[in-house]
Amino acid sequence: MEYRDFGQTGWKVSEIAFGGWQLGGTWGEVNDDDSVKTLLHAYEKGINFVDTAELYGRGRSESVVGRSLKEWTGNKIYVATKIQPVQWPDADDDNPEMRGRYPSWYLRQGVDSALQRLGVERLDLLQLHCWAPDLVHSLDWLETLNDLRLEGKIDQIGVSLRDYRPNEGIDPAKLNLVSSVQVIFNMFEQRPATEGLFDVCGQTGTAAIARVPLDSGALSGLWTQDTPNTWLPGSVPAELFGGDRFAKVFERVEQLKKIVEPYYSSLGEAAMRYSLSSPKVSTTIPGMSNSRSVDRNVDYSDGQEFPAELIEKIAEFNWPRNYYKINSPA
Repeated sequence: MEYRDFGQTGWKVSEIAFGGWQLGGTWGEVNDDDSVKTLLHAYEKGINFVDTAELYGRGRSESVVGRSLKEWTGNKIYVATKIQPVQWPDADDDNPEMRGRYPSWYLRQGVDSALQRLGVERLDLLQLHCWAPDLVHSLDWLETLNDLRLEGKIDQIGVSLRDYRPNEGIDPAKLNLVSSVQVIFNMFEQRPATEGLFDVCGQTGTAAIARVPLDSGALSGLWTQDTPNTWLPGSVPAELFGGDRFAKVFERVEQLKKIVEPYYSSLGEAAMRYSLSSPKVSTTIPGMSNSRSVDRNVDYSDGQEFPAELIEKIAEFNWPRNYYKINSPA
């Protein structure tokens, strides 16, 4: 396992980390005992960073991570969690008003609940689960979180950017408001590396967390025409890729496979390695449901450089989408 600096925190984190969304059960049925075993296997393989959130199964993911921490007797595991706003802004609103969406009482209550579910005395990283430009001007959230840092309940503060707006992370990084920025970065969402976000993170020492490196499964290379029939109604993949979205994504995936085939054994390998292609990325957080997926992803942490010519070839596949807007046109 290769390790990278997590911004200016002094942490050395595994470049392959553990994304904990699926632990909450909203991606499909999960067994908590099996999830704990998978997490412990990940720790044994060198993964020392886990990303979760209160949203993931209404705290279920955090509780499962907490169980794994209680059983783990090895080196330090850094846990990043998130707190959602009291009301989510409209996914189509480019500049929603955010004042009052993270009130002090709510942040304090959320932090105490996360501490209890995770079974820790201090949160390594607390991220606002929804960042929008207005929060640069409405800084009441930062005052409260800094107070919680002084009280010893939080170590570092971060933000998780909205789905297809990576440039919204430039201002909080440039202004040094936070220690980390979490952003979608994969072969369909290349803009963090091409439009300045990662450059600003590098200049300011802000850690960059790359999420959904496999595009929520699309870039795993494992999809077939029958894949939608395997999704439970109402599950996250069924919502993200419902309607005609699956066909549109599947078509591009099949085209992309032909481009990466001369370079890598699978699209999944290419996708994971691409998510690590920028040295500004501190860690990437794929979801992993069993020990086999852990082993597969960990194997990609070997220091190999992503081919520059392949980056050029896949540039045409950059494809921003607002798929988190349920039942809206792609």
